[in-house]
Amino acid sequence: MNRDEQPIIGESPAFLETLELVSQAAALNRSVLIVGERGTGKELIADRLHYLSPRWDQPLIRMNCAAINDALLESELFGHESGAFTDARGRRLGRFEQADGGSLFLDELATTSAAVQEKILRIIEYGEFERLGSSQTLRVDVRVIGATNEDLPTLAKQGRFRADLLDRLSFEVITLPPLRERREDIPLLAEHFAIRMSRELKREIFSGFTDRARARLMAYPWPGNVRELKNTIERAVYRLQQYDQPVSHLQFDPFDSPYRPDHEHTSEGLPVNGASHDGPPVESSDDQLPIDLKQHLESIEIEWIERALEACQGNQKKTAEALGLSYDQLRGLLRKYSISS
Repeated sequence: MNRDEQPIIGESPAFLETLELVSQAAALNRSVLIVGERGTGKELIADRLHYLSPRWDQPLIRMNCAAINDALLESELFGHESGAFTDARGRRLGRFEQADGGSLFLDELATTSAAVQEKILRIIEYGEFERLGSSQTLRVDVRVIGATNEDLPTLAKQGRFRADLLDRLSFEVITLPPLRERREDIPLLAEHFAIRMSRELKREIFSGFTDRARARLMAYPWPGNVRELKNTIERAVYRLQQYDQPVSHLQFDPFDSPYRPDHEHTSEGLPVNGASHDGPPVESSDDQLPIDLKQHLESIEIEWIERALEACQGNQKKTAEALGLSYDQLRGLLRKYSISS
């Protein structure tokens, strides 16, 4: 993963508290568990833990445990001797040996088998393991940094994750706040991604966002967190035809289309069930409050108008009919929100 993918940018209290905890935990030679939703930047936090630690000048090795099956995962983590299994033609050092003296970041830790978890536990407790196909016990000095988007305590109660491994990993648990809980950081991140994309496209300037676009960014719940924000902003910038104009159009769901396979639509191209697929839904949970209701409802209204215009190919009469509005009502809304058809 490119470290520039999701920069450590933010000034919200929740985010700053997390960074402070990371700084404190980094100094100790203990295992750490990072918990967070997809796209919250768990690997970046692992990097920070390593490079702020006394091991900063030693290797930081990464392994996504969900990327390969269990049989190969054991070989990747612990290495193997020649002939240990089919196609094992020579000795191979595993990730733990590669990380000796440094840190090993194990992402998607909840996907590992009980056998792999037992071997990881042994290394954390005693620093000992054997390569596959060997009975020779080897020793390593590795700091394990685990990461997951699962509820490991619940999995442990269900017998789906080793409770003793969880105990050893959870000396310090760093739970990353989702983007919806650090909304103050959305404009900072959006600006960063937009400027970086503009530079990649060799554009001399980035003219910012319209008020309407900023309102939609703030109202959207961001289920994919910072990674989703990055994709949304970069998509909007590269589609911008007039480079000296601010970004006004945002597409949250790149798959949304009247031609999407197995996607039911009316003849006008709008969803039959009336559900918006990429607009900011009304959040019903109390933990989403407080919210600027007027701004939120306006962003939903804008989203529906833009979707209807696109589905009706810019025909304002058909758009008004599809939305249950009179032609004059639609024209008034287009002027109110500066929407061009």
